[in-house]
Amino acid sequence: MDRRLVLEYTRVTEAAAIAAAAMIGRGEKDAADARAVEAMREAFERVPARGTIVIGEGERDEAPMLYIGEKVGPSDEDNLPEVDIAVDPLEGTNLCADGGPGSLAVLAAASRGELLAAPDTYMAKIATCPEGKGVVSLEQSPTENLRALAAAKKRRPDEMTVVVLERPRHAELIRELRTAGARVHLITDGDVAPAVATCLPTSGIDMVYGIGGAPEGVLAAAALHCLGGEFCGKLQFRNDEERARARAMGMKDPDAYLAHGDLVRGDVIFVATGVTTGPLLKGVRRIGDRLHLHSLALRSETGTRRWVNTSVDANRFSFEYKT
Repeated sequence: MDRRLVLEYTRVTEAAAIAAAAMIGRGEKDAADARAVEAMREAFERVPARGTIVIGEGERDEAPMLYIGEKVGPSDEDNLPEVDIAVDPLEGTNLCADGGPGSLAVLAAASRGELLAAPDTYMAKIATCPEGKGVVSLEQSPTENLRALAAAKKRRPDEMTVVVLERPRHAELIRELRTAGARVHLITDGDVAPAVATCLPTSGIDMVYGIGGAPEGVLAAAALHCLGGEFCGKLQFRNDEERARARAMGMKDPDAYLAHGDLVRGDVIFVATGVTTGPLLKGVRRIGDRLHLHSLALRSETGTRRWVNTSVDANRFSFEYKT
């Protein structure tokens, strides 16, 4: 892909982050998400690429914009690259609504056919650093994975930190990890940021483990593909209809374990912009008449990691609160 798309797609996540920032702390997660979706959809029309949404806000009958299969980008220009796009216009809607840390606007783009197309369901997943390649697997127990990764990183299990979503379904996982010696860090929402953080040595996060959203899983896999990390998953269908939709989207065996290469391949761009300040990125901040934005932009082909600081004129954007 054209390297110039890295900056173009950074502008897209910035637009979504600015729109969502108007709803920080308002307690209205759906309204915050709607603002981010609308701004992201509009921004895609200014990117010189024709995109197909393969991971988005849901099926066409569930989402008015950025639905799975939607085409984005200019339709009146010739010879534009064609890409598949995974989006989460507001990762951590509850975090934004409650003014909590770490909500993001996120997208990943790859050449056609290089990102997993899957229905909006759940996914069992493990995300970790480069040392986890060929070491962790969903076919192993949590204890085995913890010990294997600790050995690969030349640490003791009690020196390892594992991030898990705080959900009732994870009670046994949490108990086993703690029994095995891990420091378990529980989060309420938003598992993309900690997945990215596993590849940043200063983050203190070694692994993300458990069941979360499949869209977030594909986005995390894209980021780790750029960072050299490891990701494995397995879709967790809520009903037979979701399983049938997965087959219709081209998955031959929807219940198979998904290696990293099954989720994402080739040259990939990943971009995230902070909405609320968290351990990975600073949120949208207004200082005087300027909005300050903080983004992470990755490209797998070159291994480039860009931390992007952007300042824009706040007067160009509406922060009026509408009920």
